[in-house]
Amino acid sequence: MAHSDPALAHESPLRESELADAEALVREAGWNQTAADWRIFLDLGTVYAVRDSTGRVVATAATLPHGGRFAWISMVLVTSHVRRQGLARRLMNRCIHDLTANSLVPVLDATPAGRAVYSALGFKDTWGFHRLASAGQRPQPRIVDGGLIIRAITDADWPALCTYDAAAFGADRGAVLARLRGRVPPAELIAYRGDRIAGFLLGRDGRSATQLGPLVADDDLAAQQLLLRGLAAVEGAIYIDLADAKAELRQMLEEFGFAPQRPLTRMVYRRTESFDDPRRTFAVAGPELG
Repeated sequence: MAHSDPALAHESPLRESELADAEALVREAGWNQTAADWRIFLDLGTVYAVRDSTGRVVATAATLPHGGRFAWISMVLVTSHVRRQGLARRLMNRCIHDLTANSLVPVLDATPAGRAVYSALGFKDTWGFHRLASAGQRPQPRIVDGGLIIRAITDADWPALCTYDAAAFGADRGAVLARLRGRVPPAELIAYRGDRIAGFLLGRDGRSATQLGPLVADDDLAAQQLLLRGLAAVEGAIYIDLADAKAELRQMLEEFGFAPQRPLTRMVYRRTESFDDPRRTFAVAGPELG
């Protein structure tokens, strides 16, 4: 497709000096990411940017590899005055090409509008989740024993936590989890049964809400107890991207005033199986991170 601005025909990696432009795209879209989230992609993945003739970044797409097996594609953003010129599709194709050339399977989480576009590019549905949002009441933790000990994550827990997560997520993403740690300390929780990890919760601050997730747990009880404590410790608006299969946890959240904001579908390039363990995957880190 021809572009009225010849500069739009080229993309190259985003520079840290252009973070303000990238953040402006997030604000325009009404998304939740902050500069700290962009730095995850700059440091651990790749962000491709299209610039106009003034040098301003007007479109982006990011890739984030996980453990040498697969990689997320996300942060596909195009400013309003250059939409419908094929920039998003071109950036998607660039990301797909680069990942497959490096033997990484592309994965993404699609909104309903994006799902049709990504299906045409070769992505297949695996499972769904909903973003649940609340700005209201906070629960008092209902302590249910179940053999659980739940406490704050410590440095001593971290290696085993990352191993536990990799088994559930399908790849080692310890570097990404480390970038989340410290952003919402009251919600950084781990559950044990005896000397074995039974689950954990992390979170991150955002432009419009605190995102709680990932939430990975052995069972509903561990997930509920982790989330109850996390919710009680966080003030302000909260997003949770909860797997559709976790109906019991969703019912609990709706009792506390959470409402569905939008559905999303996890899609994998040219395969119908996801890499993660659906039994232990309760809430994702966010559609941009996995």
